[in-house]
Amino acid sequence: MALFRSKQNASGDDATQKSQAFYSTLVVEHIVDKEKSAAFEQWHRDLQRVAETHAGFVRLDLSPPLVCEDDAVKWYGIVHFDSPESLNSWVESSARKQAVEEGQAILSAYRFKSFTTGLEGWFSKRTNDKEKRGLGPPAWKQILAVVFGRYPIVMIRIKLFPNTGIIGEWSPSGAMLLATLVTSSILAIVVMPIVTGFMRFWLYPAYREHDHRADIVGSVIMVLGLVCMVALFDQIGVMQ
Repeated sequence: MALFRSKQNASGDDATQKSQAFYSTLVVEHIVDKEKSAAFEQWHRDLQRVAETHAGFVRLDLSPPLVCEDDAVKWYGIVHFDSPESLNSWVESSARKQAVEEGQAILSAYRFKSFTTGLEGWFSKRTNDKEKRGLGPPAWKQILAVVFGRYPIVMIRIKLFPNTGIIGEWSPSGAMLLATLVTSSILAIVVMPIVTGFMRFWLYPAYREHDHRADIVGSVIMVLGLVCMVALFDQIGVMQ
């Protein structure tokens, strides 16, 4: 898990840092078997030497290890570059990818989360078998969950308030704007917390190994739910 964002440089430890108005930081979570900790530390030192040769490099820190269950150890590496462009160049560089590839035998998992504006992205992607970006569920699940939550709100709004009151005197564009604001607020504040809570077993993070049974059961629930809602709204004549 990781953060990737620009931060104001508040430290002044050296001339390089003082010359930077901003820097970009990537925090990477490494999960290592306890018996491989020494090998990991050596690998990370090698990674740092490679990073130091990359344009825009500022500093690479390694936090103290966090010992977890089953003799697993979490290490957090924090790398700073002078700009988002430099950091992205490092992340996509063949030198870093080669270093990560060389560490495959040591790392049980290697994942990070990137931010470009300080806000978590909607989508996640898998870069290879060991390295994952993103903490949210896959994009197709997010889309299906949002449709599942938004569809009944829109249909109920059309049934209850087709064109009445003050909105009826507004221009079509203004009325649509207000309706969108209201339905989106209900979706975000009321409906989606219920949907995500109920479907939590299915909306697991993209970096987790696939649970095919959960994928099938969750998908069937979502599709059957949408089909039932369509039948219900047709029966009560929402669009008539």
